[in-house]
Amino acid sequence: MEQTSEPQVEGDLVKDQTLITNDAMQHELELKGYGEITKNKFFLKSFESLYLLYCDKLKLKKSNKMIDFDSLMQICKKYDETILTKFLIYRDLRSRGYTVKDGFGFGSDFRVYERGHFGEKGAKYVIFGLNEGTQEKIGNLQKKIQEITQMGKEPIVAVIERRGEIIYYKISKINFLQNKESVENKIEF
Repeated sequence: MEQTSEPQVEGDLVKDQTLITNDAMQHELELKGYGEITKNKFFLKSFESLYLLYCDKLKLKKSNKMIDFDSLMQICKKYDETILTKFLIYRDLRSRGYTVKDGFGFGSDFRVYERGHFGEKGAKYVIFGLNEGTQEKIGNLQKKIQEITQMGKEPIVAVIERRGEIIYYKISKINFLQNKESVENKIEF
């Protein structure tokens, strides 16, 4: 598992994100595909912070008080009701060795880079999550898939089972040929 190679990080909680002020830490995190710069400051997304806390690689403080995984999860839920889904998918993909970045706004989605290609090529996949038992209209699903495909990415649905296991479904478009003629020819009265 990649968890052992994650950098040891210290940060301060700002709303639901982690501010990293140490330049060396910022650089090390960037090389591994973590965080992004917003208004000249380096922040980890909430799911990245949760993952690093889960791996015991982050010391997170707010007003000089240490924040643990469960406390951060409760804080993040106030900002994003899908944070548990995002964390589960993010943790699973990272543990499989993928570099994962925030997605394009399709819900619980991520840009996922082929192993070893982060920083060299764009993301190959866009993975979006669905919890088992939740309903999604087929039209919404089709629209997401079409938009992801138009971006030149491969759409993948991550279904989170009730036990927390994640099953990935690669989706592709299929066109059905119209069989009107052959059906009409076979109708006999």
